[in-house]
Amino acid sequence: MNRIGLIVGAAVIALMVASSTLFIVDQRQLAAVYALGEIKEVITEPGLKVKMPPPFQNVVFLDKRIQTLDSPETRPIFTAEKKSLVIDWLIKWRIAESRQFIRTNGTDIRNLESRLSPVVQAAFNEEITKRDVGAVLSGERDKIMQDVRSRLADEAKSFGIEIVDVRIKRVDFVADITDSVYRRMESERKKVANELRSEGAAEGEKIRADADRQREVIIAEAYRDAQKIKGEGDGKASALYADAFGRDPQFAQFYRSLEAYRATFRSKSDIMVIDPGNEFFKAMRGSGETAPRR
Repeated sequence: MNRIGLIVGAAVIALMVASSTLFIVDQRQLAAVYALGEIKEVITEPGLKVKMPPPFQNVVFLDKRIQTLDSPETRPIFTAEKKSLVIDWLIKWRIAESRQFIRTNGTDIRNLESRLSPVVQAAFNEEITKRDVGAVLSGERDKIMQDVRSRLADEAKSFGIEIVDVRIKRVDFVADITDSVYRRMESERKKVANELRSEGAAEGEKIRADADRQREVIIAEAYRDAQKIKGEGDGKASALYADAFGRDPQFAQFYRSLEAYRATFRSKSDIMVIDPGNEFFKAMRGSGETAPRR
C-alpha cells in the first residue's frame, strides 16, 4: 500500500510539474514568456510549447487577430468654413511588434484603446479642419481616410501595432444647426420646384399658342379651299343652267317661276295679297289662260 501511495503521489507531482511547464499556443494567439518580470521570448507559432515552472517563467497570451476600435464619443469638429460636424469613425489594427506592444501597453488591449482613441481623434481633427463641408460629406471622404491612416502609421509603430484600415461610419451636423440646414435645403428645393413649375407653365403657354395658331391656319386654309370648291361648283352650275336655259328659254322662265313659288310659299302660314292677273301667277294659269278682267 505504501508503494502504491508513493507511485500515485509521484504521478500527481509529475502532472503538476507538466501542467506548469507545458502550454499550448492557439493559432489565433501569440504568447509572451516572462522570466523574472522581463520578456524572454515571444512565441507566434501555434503548438505545444515548454517553459520553466512558475515563478521562474510565466506566460501571457495576446490576440493577434485584427481588432476594431470605434470612436468612443461624438465630439464636434470644425471644418474650414467653421461648420460643426460630428464624425463617427472606426479603425482596424493588429499587433505587429509584440515586445513593443507589451512594453508600451502591457498585456491588456484596453490600455492601448484608451491611448489610441485620442490620437485617432486628433488625426481626424487635423484633416477635417482643412476641408469644407462638401468635401467631408462626399468629395474627399476617401482622401480623408487615407490621410488619417498615413498620419497614424508612425504613431502605430510606437504602440507596436499596425493600422490595417480607417473608416468614416457617419458624418452629421451637430443638433443645434441641423434644423437650420434642413430649412435651407427645403428652401432650395422649393426654389428649384418653383423654377421648374414656371418653366413648365411657360412651355405650356407656348405649346397652346402654337396649337391655336395651327388651328387658325388649318381653319383658314379649309375655308379657302371650301370657298374655292364652292365657287367652282357655282361656276359649273351656272354654266349648266346657262346652257340648259339657252336651249329652251320658255322652260327656263317656267323653272324660275317654280323656284320663286318654292321660295315664296315655303311656310303654310305665309300670306300674300297679289292681283291674280299679276305676272307672278303666269306659270300657274298655263299658257292658254289670260289674266281676268277687272
